[in-house]
Amino acid sequence: MPEFRPVVFIGGILVLVLSATMAIPALVELWLEADHASEYLPCVAVPAFLGSAAMLAARGGPKKLGVREAYLLTAGVWLILPLVAALPFMWTVPNLSLADAYFESVSGLTTTGSTVITGLDKLPPGVLLWRSLLQWVGGIGIVAMAVAVLPLLKVGGMQLMKRESSDTSDKILARPRELATWLLAVYLGLTVASAIGYRLTGMSQFEALNHAMTTVSTGGYSTHDASFGGFSPAAQWASVVFMLAGAVPFLWYVQLVRGTSGFVPWSQIPPMLGVVLVGGLILAGTAVGSGHDPLEALRHGVFTVASVITTTGYASHDWQNWGPLAASTVLMLTFCGGCTGSTAGGVKIFRWQLLFSRFRIIVQEMIRPHRVVAQVYQGRPVSPEVVQGVTAFILLLGGVTSLTTVALTATGVDLVTAFSSAATAITNVGPALGDIAGPAGTFAPLPDAAKWILSFAMLLGRLELLTVLVMLDPGFWRR
Repeated sequence: MPEFRPVVFIGGILVLVLSATMAIPALVELWLEADHASEYLPCVAVPAFLGSAAMLAARGGPKKLGVREAYLLTAGVWLILPLVAALPFMWTVPNLSLADAYFESVSGLTTTGSTVITGLDKLPPGVLLWRSLLQWVGGIGIVAMAVAVLPLLKVGGMQLMKRESSDTSDKILARPRELATWLLAVYLGLTVASAIGYRLTGMSQFEALNHAMTTVSTGGYSTHDASFGGFSPAAQWASVVFMLAGAVPFLWYVQLVRGTSGFVPWSQIPPMLGVVLVGGLILAGTAVGSGHDPLEALRHGVFTVASVITTTGYASHDWQNWGPLAASTVLMLTFCGGCTGSTAGGVKIFRWQLLFSRFRIIVQEMIRPHRVVAQVYQGRPVSPEVVQGVTAFILLLGGVTSLTTVALTATGVDLVTAFSSAATAITNVGPALGDIAGPAGTFAPLPDAAKWILSFAMLLGRLELLTVLVMLDPGFWRR
């Protein structure tokens, strides 16, 4: 059996942190003398009490986490924190059910960006800020999980990214606390740079701050129903830059600043930029065919592809109006994903690189049966275990997407909406296809059962699927 006390203790700390974060929109409401400030009091008090109680109940336990405890903590935190984060939505946004509030908070913390809330332009500033804060907090949590936790758990080939333990001279940073400090500094730096960039393109201070948080976290929540469709072309180009910046391995930034060596999967960056360029040109062509000016079409095309491949989910235009080629291209790119070690979701570039590299080796060995070709990634040998993990992850993603699609159709959702919603939830992209949940719509019309299904699909995607599958094995719970 896993040791639960350290898991509960750390979980209590995280609930307390989230409770303190809830005080920020409350203070904003007080400063603006809005009517909803008092509604945040129970939102802060209840989680603070629960977090403190959990810490007291678990005090005196072991200080170290084993592998099983790490699995349990990773999954438990992502299940419980959205329940806590849903409280402000339930108490400050009218006509939201528990399913709606949980969906919105899960979408925020996983940086998916799907929403059930309409009328964003008329919402109180505290609610808008809370949505942005959720994605910003979720984003730094995702980076920490990708850099420190998933490589140790060997999830979906992520052990390839594990920092060496035998030779600290080859590490970018030797101490975990130092690593966390640098990652947070990079995250804050990108957020500030993004906010300044947006402010210079004509956004208000409030808009710039909110969109900076949801851009760097590749989350996609906006303060307007029109998303980026209501902002200037300069703001849209700035967004492209900072969406891509958020989808780059954060350790690469640390390496650049410190001038240190160590393994950073930087080779994901050129393919990602190449996909944005080629995909942007394809979508631009479809937009021109629909009557858009070429330069305008290029802007919307590049913006859309950058938004999808980084799993941000912003929209500058309803690309479904550009025809079936545009829609199918976006759907295909949904499964691409950004770079590992970033805030982006999806399959991740490095997994596709490893898979295609393995395909090439298989073909070479078929042509010359006696030839043995070693697989490498950035000069580092790739073990069969890593390739098996990557293959299992992609197969599992396809299977879970299919099962989620079937489950959604059982609730009465049409097939196009069901499949695209399942895909966009598991890959944490955001908007789906169709009139209901497309780039110009929301997930509000879906039945509550479908929202619960999609909420758990978003969590599965963010937990990299295999993390949850491991805990379903009875052997996980035995000593």
